[in-house]
Amino acid sequence: MSAEIRHNAARHRFELDTDGGVALAFYRLANGVMTFTHTEVPAHLRGRGIGSTMMHGVLTSVRRQGMKVAAQCPFVADYIEKHAEFQDLLA
Repeated sequence: MSAEIRHNAARHRFELDTDGGVALAFYRLANGVMTFTHTEVPAHLRGRGIGSTMMHGVLTSVRRQGMKVAAQCPFVADYIEKHAEFQDLLA
């Protein structure tokens, strides 16, 4: 699996290539806040930490951009709750 997270701003999502597909994190952007609405990991790859790897990279990118996060997606909310180092990003 490539660890490179792509920010596809035109499609309002982040993308992570895996050996068996692409993991995605969809968002809406308004007033400096990325509201994450949905994440997807190919079904046959779930349970391998791919979503967590992706969210670490996504949230690191959000921080570099000086943005805040709203977590409407349960996976994103759970990830931030379990990783105190990203809780300062919450809007």
